Parts: sequence; C-alpha cells; structure tokens
Amino acid sequence: MNNEDPVLLHTVGHVLHITLNRPRAINALTHPMVRLIDEALAAAERDDSVTAVLITGAGQRGLCAGGDIRAIYEDARAGGRTSVGFWRDEYRLNARIGRFPKPYVAVMDGIVMGGGVGVSAHGSIRIVTERSRIAMPETGIGFVPDVGGTHLLASAPGELGTHLALTGDAIGAADALLCGLADHFVPSQRLADLVRDLAGSATPAEIAGTVQRYATAAPAGELAAQRDWIDACYAARSVEEIVDRLQNCGVPTAKETAETILAKSPTALKTTLASVRSARRLSSLEAVLDQEYRVSCVAFRRPDLVEGVRAQIIDKDRNPQWRPARLAEVTEADVAAFFEPLGDHELGLARAHPVTD
Repeated sequence: MNNEDPVLLHTVGHVLHITLNRPRAINALTHPMVRLIDEALAAAERDDSVTAVLITGAGQRGLCAGGDIRAIYEDARAGGRTSVGFWRDEYRLNARIGRFPKPYVAVMDGIVMGGGVGVSAHGSIRIVTERSRIAMPETGIGFVPDVGGTHLLASAPGELGTHLALTGDAIGAADALLCGLADHFVPSQRLADLVRDLAGSATPAEIAGTVQRYATAAPAGELAAQRDWIDACYAARSVEEIVDRLQNCGVPTAKETAETILAKSPTALKTTLASVRSARRLSSLEAVLDQEYRVSCVAFRRPDLVEGVRAQIIDKDRNPQWRPARLAEVTEADVAAFFEPLGDHELGLARAHPVTD
C-alpha cells in the first residue's frame, strides 16, 4: 500500500480500516476508488478474520465531498458515457454497504455530501461530530439526489427529507440524527481514541459497545423547531404549491427557503420531488437505486447538469441559465421521461437481491 493511493486499506486487529485518501479534493470519489472499496468489502465479507469495517476520510475537511463533479462535467460536455459506468458501479457499492453483513462503521466527520453520503449513511453504525456538514445538494447543479439518497430522505420523519432534497441544505449532527442519516454523536477530539479502541474490538457486540462508550448528546440542531411549517408546506402535491405555501405561511425562514428553492433547476426540482415520493413506495434500497440509475442516466443527457456545474464549480458565477427556466414550463411528461425503463441497460439490483420475508 502506497500512502499516495486514493484508497488506503489496512487491517488492525479484526477491523478493516478504509481511508479515502484525496484530502485536497475533500476525498471526492473517482471510479477507481469506488472499485477499490467494493473489492475490499467483497473480500471482507468472505474473510472470517475481519469482523467489522471502518471508513474514514484523510485530512481535516471531511469524509467525502461527493463524486468527481468536474470529471462528470467534462464527460457530459463531450457526449461521453464514462459517468454512466461510474454510477453503475457506485450504486452497486451503495447497495453492498446497505446489506453488508458485518458492522460497517462510518465516521461522518466534516463535509459529507452526495457520494460521501452513499459510502457512509447506508452503513450500520454512522457517527457524526460537531464538524459534520451533511447534504444532498444535487438540485443546485441540475441533478437529482442519488447514491440511495432518495431512499434515506424518504425515510426521514414527516417532510424533513423532502425539504433537504429540494433545498440541498447542509445539516449538522443533531439534525442528521433526527433525520435518520446518523446514529451516534462523538466529539471530534475523541475520534482518534475511538478508532484505536475499535481496532481492539473483536465481535459485533464489542464494536457497538465501544461506540456507545464514546457517544454523547449532540449540540442542539435547527430542524426540530421548524417541523410545523416544514411538514405543512412540503406536504403539497407539487413544487409550485410547496413554494406558494412557503411564501405565504407567515414564517420568515420559510419565505427565505422558497427563494432558495427557486434558484435551483426547475427540472431537477420536479424530478427530485417525484423521486422522493416514489422512493417511499419502493420496497428496498436496491429498488430505489435502480430508480435513481434511470433518473441519473436521463439527467446526464439534459442541459441543466452541464450548466449547473459550470455555474457552481467551473466558472463560479452562481448564475445558471436553466432550460426550461420556470417551474411552470416543466410538464408531467418531462418528469415521467426520467423514470422510463432502460431495457437491457437497467441496473437490476432489486432483481439480483429481491426482498424476502
């Protein structure tokens, strides 16, 4: 193992420690990284000497800022298909994490966004700190929450998941715990000791007990106090009606939220709402990932993804020119096209791993 490798693997005691190792890019995921993690987990499943997996990010800025957006942007501009292959393997990895048979401990310290949520929040033991900033910000770049994100957000209490999906807002530790995106709060200064003690834990019960010894109450969050207006406004049938309710419910924060939403891609907003609501009806993470793959493949060919990344990441003018530009111009047929079956190109995770009683 070379310390310059993008993924570092080492086993200490009975724990396989996976370190995402691109700190200058906040450990953004590349296709080779996804493959390395998947191969490591497949091997760990078969290895009886490995009783748990721990995933962390190198550096001080975060576990993972998501996928390599610049690479996706260049691929989309060139009319390529590399990104579709990346998503295919990434979503398979997300599903593997979700059904991993041994404790999978994710340290969600610092920035955890997009693909970073995918390699952490499907795990069985998810740890946040006072530095955690967790988000699915895809609507701001003309994309739709993926990596199983709509599955996670659909399972959040009330309409909190819908709120986070449409706004792309980042949340801290307490709100991540409230929304079901994390399980335990551990102060960041105690992480090194936690990692050390996990290495000496030989059984799932010992792993859980070690985490419990370090866990404590998280500092207060924001969403619990906002549940009334969030649940009332986001229960509306359409994005237009959600925005109308936010603007007219009499809560200043809600009105500001409406402006946040209206700055996002209209097509991405309507497709995101449909995705989250459909995910509530689907039977498994695998079925949701199959749906997200269909949506991602269509979004990759639409102009808003390239334009959104250009405005936010490349030119940074923060002035995307969405097509179409208004919510009213996005029809039901436009949204339905994102969910059309892909025939022989389906991801097929739900078929490979059907839900059983």
